[in-house]
Parts: sequence; structure tokens; C-alpha cells
Amino acid sequence: MSSEKPFNPFANFDFGKFDVSKMLSDLKMPGMNIGALMDAQRKNLEALTVANKVAVDGMQAIAKRQAEIMAQALAEITSITQQLAGSTNPQEASAKQADLIKQAFEKSLTNMRELAEMINKSNTEAFEVINKRFSESLEELRNLMPKQP
Repeated sequence: MSSEKPFNPFANFDFGKFDVSKMLSDLKMPGMNIGALMDAQRKNLEALTVANKVAVDGMQAIAKRQAEIMAQALAEITSITQQLAGSTNPQEASAKQADLIKQAFEKSLTNMRELAEMINKSNTEAFEVINKRFSESLEELRNLMPKQP
């Protein structure tokens, strides 16, 4: 078995010194404004960055709210346990237990609805950023194309 490494022509290439915009500006394409094309791509990347930040911020808000919900649930469980432990009448305890279960179920539905709305809002905001940039990009591309006589 040989310890020789396979030939890789890119292994010693310094990509840090590679300037795509200079390379494309040197490329002559009749009727095409390469600078404007590069500017459009820069705007696309900026829009993706903004959309990503919106999505991450939304996910952080959702995670924070989930932690709050969990803390509330644990506090409620402690309170319920104390309430049920203090009940001596089995019928009263059973009625109280049924009422607490109903309240817990309604609360969980409310929490799930709130989280779903937060997710939907975050996704919508991120999509709006990308959709707006996509529309702008199509218009820019249309303006970059050479005019036909």
C-alpha cells in the first residue's frame, strides 16, 4: 500500500486571493453588465442572510416560549399535587381531578396554538424577505438582458 497522496491540482491554490468579480469583469460578454450582475448576486446573498436571521430569531423566540410553558406546567403540577393531597373526600377529589385535567387539556391546546402561530409568523416573515428579493432579482435580470432591436 502506497503512502503517496493522490494528485490534487487545487490543494495548493490560494482561494483567498481569487477574485470572482475581477475574473467576470475581465470576461467580455456583449450587452451584459457584469458589475450589475455581481451586485444582484450580492443583494441575493444579503436577502438570504436577513431571511436566515429572521428564521433564527423566530426559532429562539419559540424555544424561549417553550421553556416558559414548561416552567409553568411544572409549577402547576406542583400546585395540583398539593391540592389533590389535601382532599379527604374521594368524590370531591375525583371531581377536582376531572376539572384539573380539563383545564390542563385546554391550556395545552392554547399553548400549542400559540406556538404554531409563532412558527407560522416566523416562516412567513422569512419567506417574505426571500420572495421580495426574488421579484427584485427578476426585474434586475430583465434590465440586464441586452435589448433586442
